[in-house]
Amino acid sequence: MRLILASTSPARLSVLRGAGIEPACFAPQVDEDAEVEAREAELGRPLTAPELTEYLGRLKAEDVVARYRGEIAELGGGLVLGGDSMFLLEGEVLGKPHEPAVALERSKQHRGQTGVLHSGHWLIDCTGTPGGAEALPAAGAVDTATVTLAADVTDAELESYVATGEPLELAGGFAIDGLAGAFIERIEGAPSCVIGLSLPALRRLVRELGHDYAALWNAGAPLAAN
Repeated sequence: MRLILASTSPARLSVLRGAGIEPACFAPQVDEDAEVEAREAELGRPLTAPELTEYLGRLKAEDVVARYRGEIAELGGGLVLGGDSMFLLEGEVLGKPHEPAVALERSKQHRGQTGVLHSGHWLIDCTGTPGGAEALPAAGAVDTATVTLAADVTDAELESYVATGEPLELAGGFAIDGLAGAFIERIEGAPSCVIGLSLPALRRLVRELGHDYAALWNAGAPLAAN
């Protein structure tokens, strides 16, 4: 059984490969700001961080199912996974910093503090009868982990880290599986959740949809991507 990842995130791909899963990867095209604004208007309130990550994961998965229906059929179907992550520090949402100055400011704010990482997932079952994404079996989940940055990390270390460019496109501005691993003092929760895709959550969703998680193990399979 093939897992189809509605993302081109190197971090999520690395997590899956490390777990023995070689997914087919397709890039979703979702106007996140517009979709969130419309959803919040419909609800009459702002989405919470967990709700937001699961909702964006759902939009990505549904977009890939709709956009790449033919390619998915050629693969023999599979389970389409969409995901999104959001990091909160002292109640403030910290997305991808993009700019070095922003990354440095946020890393100094995080120093000696504990942040909360929410990782949302949406899994659509495309193994059976073809249909629109809204008609296919699907399930969602949010996993949460906390990340504590060491209090003794120096300004010079943080400046050197930001200068590598690694944190600029990472929610929260740190990669526990990268150069910043030495700065992370403690994690509570699934380590893979902090990277952006919770393997325990994925396993639960696969089982919820009636499949065997071990059937996804296909290390060495050719990678399809768009």
